[in-house]
Amino acid sequence: MTTDDIDPELIALAGKVFDLARHGDTERLAAYVDAGVPVDLTNEAGDTLLMLAAYHGHPSSVAVLVERSADPNRTNDRGQTALAGAVFKGESDIVRLLASAGADPDAGTPTAREAAAMFGREDLLELFDH
Repeated sequence: MTTDDIDPELIALAGKVFDLARHGDTERLAAYVDAGVPVDLTNEAGDTLLMLAAYHGHPSSVAVLVERSADPNRTNDRGQTALAGAVFKGESDIVRLLASAGADPDAGTPTAREAAAMFGREDLLELFDH
């Protein structure tokens, strides 16, 4: 199936939901997921709602997605995880949230552990070893 086969209104809705994750509109994001939007919905790059919320620094959005069973170990089309993205952006609170939700620091490319080492984030490396 190509995007030409999908209802343009559905594509617009998906774009809106991705924007909610990107901008940290937690309440509305949760409402859409609760109304039936798949919690692990992916965009054209394979990014999930969780990845976008984590990368853009929105811990409350990350928390509601995790509470709704978003997969913290899912990779996008480039092999990246939400955890590695949060490490890259220096989002310590989100790293802790994802780690407590079972995110694997050794998943993806580069792994979150590799990213933490690359950026000298000893505090996050210690978190991964617990």
